[in-house]
Amino acid sequence: MDISGSNVLLTGATGGIGSALVGRLTAEGARLTVTGRREEALKAAADAWGARTVVADLAVRSDVVRLSESCSDADVLVANAALPASGDLLDYTEEQLDRALDVNLRAPMQLSRLLAAPMVARGRGHIVLVGSISGKAATKSTSLYNATKFGLRGFALALRQELRGTGVGVSLVQPGFVRDAGMFAATGADTPNGIRTVTPGQVADGVVRAVRGDRCEVNVAPLELRLLSAIAGQFPGFAERVQARADVDGSVRQIVDAQRSQR
Repeated sequence: MDISGSNVLLTGATGGIGSALVGRLTAEGARLTVTGRREEALKAAADAWGARTVVADLAVRSDVVRLSESCSDADVLVANAALPASGDLLDYTEEQLDRALDVNLRAPMQLSRLLAAPMVARGRGHIVLVGSISGKAATKSTSLYNATKFGLRGFALALRQELRGTGVGVSLVQPGFVRDAGMFAATGADTPNGIRTVTPGQVADGVVRAVRGDRCEVNVAPLELRLLSAIAGQFPGFAERVQARADVDGSVRQIVDAQRSQR
């Protein structure tokens, strides 16, 4: 599908990956609408790139419906917004758990449902769900985040089959460890075992490839991480033993403590 001239709704536009997506989608000729909770940050994107803005909190269910109604003409949905949701499950309150589930999983599912209907009626559209390699392999102290990303992966792959033949495509883009954005950039922690990182720009490139080529799944990660995640997905018991022997507790605690305020 051609992005040029298409109405594109981007969630999570104010983060590092979101900023890269704003720039890349605008360069591709999209008529862009960006959304997020922080009005000031959205205004900066609008001033810089000429994007339309809609302030919405994806943890508020009425905001999700309002967003879909204001963007019912969207040809492309790029669901990029997500909370870190790191830390042990027993450290979460019920309210924090619900917020992570709503933002990371329910909101992209609901937006897909509400926006796919007019796309199908027009016979044209594309839905991109930005997940994570954490949707393929579980790691310590990410049980809630893993749950949302595993769920998003299953949803994306099944929805793609449901919409086959309607003119509406569905793609899943799964970044690995991202530098200059995300948990390692925000916390200063080292990546496990020195695994290489990718840039926000590479993630944005992956989104564009997904839309243009109607790609099912785009894994934006170095070869070693793609191989490790594939092995961990097939052999979780083996992956658990390997992780238990790895000395990553310090980095994990650093990440969890730094992200606690974002729950």
